[in-house]
Amino acid sequence: MSTIKTLAALSLATLALQADASVIQIQTGYSTAGAQASANAYRDVVNAAIQAQAQNKTPGYGTAQVATYNNLSNASLFGANSNFAWKATIDFGVTSNQAGLWSFRSGVDFDRGGAMFLDGVALTFTSTNMWWGGNYNSPSQFLEKSLNLSAGKHTLTIFGLEGCCDGGEQAQFRIGSGQYTTFST
Repeated sequence: MSTIKTLAALSLATLALQADASVIQIQTGYSTAGAQASANAYRDVVNAAIQAQAQNKTPGYGTAQVATYNNLSNASLFGANSNFAWKATIDFGVTSNQAGLWSFRSGVDFDRGGAMFLDGVALTFTSTNMWWGGNYNSPSQFLEKSLNLSAGKHTLTIFGLEGCCDGGEQAQFRIGSGQYTTFST
């Protein structure tokens, strides 16, 4: 194989690997909204706070891309430790070899509840106070769902509302019966 063909093949392989990597974006905005009655209501209230943040640029809230979804907090990313709406968007790829059963879980600190969506469809929500405290021993304290995924691009979105005492957040996935892995780029 010629050097040009080898370089072209390596470039295409690199692009293919990058296309399947996760892209993680965190967006927050000021909010004093209370618990919501549905996953869609969480999505709508949080998106409204994010839109207001984009216009008002309130100090202590913002938008950032992160390398790893582990121990993230509004305070560590933007400054404020209370009264925020949280939106995490994780874009990821599933290869044909990975298609099948996937499980998602997100350890959160949402004292006013939150919701999880995949590809725009609500997976789960809770309107109660969730504080996972760094472990997944109590299912009522985190968001979790398992389902079959096809090969291709997918988007996991996590919405939540926090009033006080911002704690670390984490999001993980598991393929089949394997080990949970924290989302990262």
